Amino acid sequence: MPEEAQQQEKTQAQENVQQHEFENLKAENSQRAPRDIEFLLDIPIEVTVQLGTTKMLIKELLQLGQGSVVELEKLAGEPMEILANNKLIARGEVVVVNEKFGVRLTDIASPTERLSQLK
Repeated sequence: MPEEAQQQEKTQAQENVQQHEFENLKAENSQRAPRDIEFLLDIPIEVTVQLGTTKMLIKELLQLGQGSVVELEKLAGEPMEILANNKLIARGEVVVVNEKFGVRLTDIASPTERLSQLK
């Protein structure tokens, strides 16, 4: 009996399935695309300029004090990395603007570089 009940349920389910008709995409919809993505322009992202990195042991970290110097892997004069949400987007050099630090972009990351970060 359970097999008959299952078969009957399948038959009823198949009878209740209806075909849905989708609208054809038209040229007029493509004109709306730029407006449809405007909401993305207000999404905040974190932009970071990375001076350099280093690795150290916890005991070395605990020994740091005022006046300690932390040696970075990046050489003096090398471009800084500009990250958007921790993804490389550009490189640049440090500048001072109205007594504040800034970065002059010298190189924008290529699409290939950006795609390689996703892996």
